[in-house]
Amino acid sequence: MAWELDGQTAAVEQALAGGTPQRAGWFRFYFEDQRWEWSDEVYRMHGYEPGAVSPTTELVIEHKHPADRSQVAATINEMVERRQAFSTRHRIVDTRGNTHEVVVVGDQFSDSDGEVIGTHGFYVDVTPTRSRKREERISEQVAEIAERRGAIERTKGMLMLVYGVDELAAFNLLKSLSQVRNMKLAALAEQIAKDFSELGSEVIASRSRFDQRLLTAHERASGTE
Repeated sequence: MAWELDGQTAAVEQALAGGTPQRAGWFRFYFEDQRWEWSDEVYRMHGYEPGAVSPTTELVIEHKHPADRSQVAATINEMVERRQAFSTRHRIVDTRGNTHEVVVVGDQFSDSDGEVIGTHGFYVDVTPTRSRKREERISEQVAEIAERRGAIERTKGMLMLVYGVDELAAFNLLKSLSQVRNMKLAALAEQIAKDFSELGSEVIASRSRFDQRLLTAHERASGTE
């Protein structure tokens, strides 16, 4: 039993160091030709094998839950017209008919001349899973490491507050950011926590300010690997 616990703790430590999350992935959208790019994880959220289809705005909207489709379509239209960042929480329906609750956070990106040409960011699947007991066990082990990982624990709580997600989803978002930005998780978490504190009450009043800070935290933090 002691060996099993040690092995599980090592797995959590490895994940904390920037392992690949199973429920988060990245996307990129180009304004000019409305072209989308998805990571393998986002393909799978929608029920596709990676590269099986070419994502289009029509396909993206088609996969939205009928009750959320008009709201998301309006968000995309506004994003294109104003060429701005966005964030949303809604449901998608995959090719098997399963419904996923997702948080999507995007920020602007520019070409080499500094012209804004699109938006990029992350999908986080926050759907409750059947393996909740396993997730709770992992969360308990993460808590045991909290003294050494204080910044990560604090930042997870901030993400849970801002986006209304559970602990595992917040952790997955941090891991995904860490991997994509090629940064140590603790250093990135410290910068996100600092940004949260600097924004203060503005975080709740205008979440878009925090979205922008979240997606650019790596530019202000130290600890690039």
